[in-house]
Amino acid sequence: MRASIAAAQISGPRVEDGGVAMLEFRFGKDDPAFAGHFPMRPVLPGIFQIEMARVVAEQVLNCSLAMREISKAKFLRPVLPDEIVQLVLKFLEQDNTILVRAGFSVGGRPAGETLLVLWRNG
Repeated sequence: MRASIAAAQISGPRVEDGGVAMLEFRFGKDDPAFAGHFPMRPVLPGIFQIEMARVVAEQVLNCSLAMREISKAKFLRPVLPDEIVQLVLKFLEQDNTILVRAGFSVGGRPAGETLLVLWRNG
């Protein structure tokens, strides 16, 4: 998954004050993320989007992060091949725990949102 995410990244991360990062991705129709999900109408799997948020959080925070909890995962529209996906991450760190709120959008319209509870590895 990590290689697929890196290959699809077309901009960012742009990091702003207040713990906000913005990136854009484009996953081509031949990307392995679409394999088998679904053969006649491929969509980017929700679990893949959750992993995108975790991997990008690692990239922005420059550390290894483990998933502790998926507090929220809501998918509002399918993400199709070749669409540009905007990902906005908001971070809040408490002790060794990092809360990551991830918002996904396509064409300026919400596509999904997640709230992840992560912790630093090591």
